[in-house]
Amino acid sequence: MIMLFCFGIGAVAADAPVRVVESVDAASYMGLWYSIASIPTSFERQCIQGTTAEYTLLENGTIQVVNTCYDAEGNPDVARGHAWIPSSAESSKLKVSFVRFLGMWWFGAPYWVIDLPPDYSYAVVGHPSRKYGWILSRTPTLPDEVFAGIVDRLEAQGYRFEDFRMMDQSIHQ
Repeated sequence: MIMLFCFGIGAVAADAPVRVVESVDAASYMGLWYSIASIPTSFERQCIQGTTAEYTLLENGTIQVVNTCYDAEGNPDVARGHAWIPSSAESSKLKVSFVRFLGMWWFGAPYWVIDLPPDYSYAVVGHPSRKYGWILSRTPTLPDEVFAGIVDRLEAQGYRFEDFRMMDQSIHQ
């Protein structure tokens, strides 16, 4: 009976909408982030180590995105993109695109900030489908207790942490 009850709670969490943080201050979010773990997208599968994301606030209020990682041979792979906040009422729900054509950014994908402490020392980014997720940090590693709390909160949101891949950041240490 207990097993059935626990399974029921997990099913409810997975079916509930992903919850985002109340708000994100774009200026505080800017800068370099290290990827600690992620559910990789198709364009990240070759990334073996050192994945970072750097965000720069542009004069028009949109955000330049530069993602860098290293493949198995140690070669850097850089992807440049663009992010924006579609609704100022929901500053924690961004769109990100890496496809620019005819001067416009196409196919913006949801980039939802779902966990963020007041000091912006880490961020957890999710997707409404839970098919993607990233644990980001301002440093190449996170303290064990902070990481464990993040994992607990991810699972409470219906994510399965076993779907995440840890990122080797030793290249940055």
